[in-house]
This record gives sequence, structure tokens and C-alpha cells, in this order.
Amino acid sequence: MTLLRMRILLALFTGAALLAYGLSWLWDEGGGTLPAVPASAPAVLALIAIALLAVALTFRSRLRAQRERRPGARGVDPLLAARAVVFGHASALVSALAAGLYGGLGLFLALTYWDVANRREQALYAGLAVLAGAAVCATALYLQHVCRLPGGDDDQGPLSTAA
Repeated sequence: MTLLRMRILLALFTGAALLAYGLSWLWDEGGGTLPAVPASAPAVLALIAIALLAVALTFRSRLRAQRERRPGARGVDPLLAARAVVFGHASALVSALAAGLYGGLGLFLALTYWDVANRREQALYAGLAVLAGAAVCATALYLQHVCRLPGGDDDQGPLSTAA
């Protein structure tokens, strides 16, 4: 498994944002009603970011205690660490796409329908979803950093420190 890179996440975000903006413009020009941005979108992404952060902080403290050879220190199961990193990797990729889609739609709504109260509110929800998606990406990268093998090559093998 290769490491998750910021440039990949930025490319996914940018591509999805451009696609969403273009499709929103085409849909609006065709006379259709744009889909609503759900108010729960930022909350769901924020919950995923909080879960990833909790896992990363737990692993970090357990690995630090193990490295310092504290008595009674519990290590981290390598398979559990690998699964957490894979979950973080997948979450970051999906949230980069979702944040890009919400960002493109939100930008279109903000530029076109800012004077309409309902659409302005949806543009704000989309902006919050972009911020929450960025938080998921940041915490996934942090989790990957926490679970990296010490002295390992960047492009090498599974990402578990607890070996």
C-alpha cells in the first residue's frame, strides 16, 4: 500500500469541484432545480474526522508508552493499525471527492443565488462540508503519520508501527 499524498487529495478535490460547478451550471441552464445540500453533510464528515482523530491519539499514546517501555504499557496490534490506516486512507479519498462536489455546488450557489435565502443557507452548508472534508483528510494524514514504521521507506509496504 502506498502512502496517501496531499497532492492526490488536492487533485481529487479540484477535479470534483470543477465537475460539480460545471454540472450545476448546465443543470441550472437546462431549467432544472438544483439538488439541495443536506444539512447533515458537514456533521457526518465531522464525525468521521473526530473518530479518526480519536484513533490516532489513542495509537500515538499507546505507541509512545510502548517505546518508553512503561510498565503495563499496551501495544498496538499491527493488524488493527493497518486496518485503521486503510480506513483513514479510504475516508480521506471519499471525503476529498465529497468536499469537492459540495465545494463546486456551493460556489455555484454562492455566485448565482446568494440573494435567495434558502440557496444561501445551502451554500453555507456546502462550505461547512468542505471544511469538515478537509478535517477528515488532515486527520487521515495524521493517523498515517502516527502508524508509520520507524525508519521505513515512504513507498514501502504496510503502514504499521506496532511490529
